[in-house]
Amino acid sequence: MAKKKDTLIGEAAKIKAELDELKKKKKVLDLSPKKKAEAKPAKKKAEAKPAKKKAEAKPAKKKAEAKPAKKKAEAKPAKEKKLTKKELEEAKKEAEKTLEEELEEQLSDEEIENFQIEKVDMERLTNKVYDILAERESDGMFQSELWKKLKLTNRDGSRLALKLERMGTITREKLLEKGRWTYKLILKKTPISTQSIENAPCLICPVEQKCSLEGEISPRNCQFIEDWVIAEMKKPAKAK
Repeated sequence: MAKKKDTLIGEAAKIKAELDELKKKKKVLDLSPKKKAEAKPAKKKAEAKPAKKKAEAKPAKKKAEAKPAKKKAEAKPAKEKKLTKKELEEAKKEAEKTLEEELEEQLSDEEIENFQIEKVDMERLTNKVYDILAERESDGMFQSELWKKLKLTNRDGSRLALKLERMGTITREKLLEKGRWTYKLILKKTPISTQSIENAPCLICPVEQKCSLEGEISPRNCQFIEDWVIAEMKKPAKAK
């Protein structure tokens, strides 16, 4: 019994000694400047988030594209000088000038009146002009149409028209046709034609000197004239 008691005392002493040891360690821990009562586990530093890229460099705004500098109040065309009434009339006349008018300025009266086309029978040509215009009577014909019929160039035709006008056989009427100034030619005076008397017996009459209205030989009772008139009337119209 005594032995068991000693054993319990010994264990109690041992436990006491362990408690004292633990107290010492606790004091040491309490006095340590680095640790406070029950040091809490250090909070993990917020995981370093990747540094925000400096506001991602946005492409630099293009400086408002340099607009071409405004031309100093764009030079306005100088105001056109107002033309006088006389100048306006001259400008209008110049714009309406025809080939014939230019030729009249360039050629002398003598050159116009003596106009000839090389290797062309001018008398025959003018007669053709008269015949064609006679068919149109007072309506006349545009000169471009006439020159086409006669196969003449505009220049030759225009000079011929000027010549015939000077001769007093045609008139030229200035007109605006399809946006261009031109002339209509009108027969003014039909030239005398000898065609109707070409075969008259009087031209070769053997007794012409004795012929008179009151004489024995007279146009009133001339058998030659009577025969000629009857023969002419029997001819076809186209042959006359």
